Amino acid sequence: MSTGTRKGWLPREYPTDRAAAHRLREWLKESDGKGLDAVGLDLSAADLSGGNFAESWFIEARLVGTNLAGADLYRADLEGADLSGADLTNASLVRANFDDATLRGTTLDGADLVKASLYDVDASGASFRGTRLMGASLLDVNLCGADLTNSVADENPFKVKIDENTILNGFSGTVFGPVEVLTEEGTMELDGDDLEQWIRERNGNVRVIPSRAGTQ
Repeated sequence: MSTGTRKGWLPREYPTDRAAAHRLREWLKESDGKGLDAVGLDLSAADLSGGNFAESWFIEARLVGTNLAGADLYRADLEGADLSGADLTNASLVRANFDDATLRGTTLDGADLVKASLYDVDASGASFRGTRLMGASLLDVNLCGADLTNSVADENPFKVKIDENTILNGFSGTVFGPVEVLTEEGTMELDGDDLEQWIRERNGNVRVIPSRAGTQ
């Protein structure tokens, strides 16, 4: 369990939304150690970098353009949240729940997504450069135009949608397919050796475990 503290930490910039700013200020005064309840609030464009939001609730929250670089979001619940354009560089996202979230153009470079859950997520154009994806579940995730340079997987459920603009340079590890690939000629499904070859041609080095061996 994460054991950080918010003592002495203040946002560099509060949300412009009054309700969200008020809730954040009240939470900072609390001493019970509980996570922030930001369900449905609009924290867009705030600078919350370096904050400890372990086990917080951001369900259906708006975090558009929010700076969460270096933040601790261990076991945070971000189901249905909109993080378009947010900065999660080097954030701890271990076991975080991103199901049904929007990560369009989000920066997750160097983030730790170990055992995180991403189901039905739009991460098109997102940056995962050097991201630790080990054990994370990526199911029905749109990675078209995303950058997975030097990201690392380890037996990840990886039923995603990618296209010819998805950057796979240095992407390594093991995944369970299949993957849906969008090309100029149409859509094709790749798994096993075919998927490995497709990734190798784009300078990645991933071993694909046959889907029948993965969890369904």
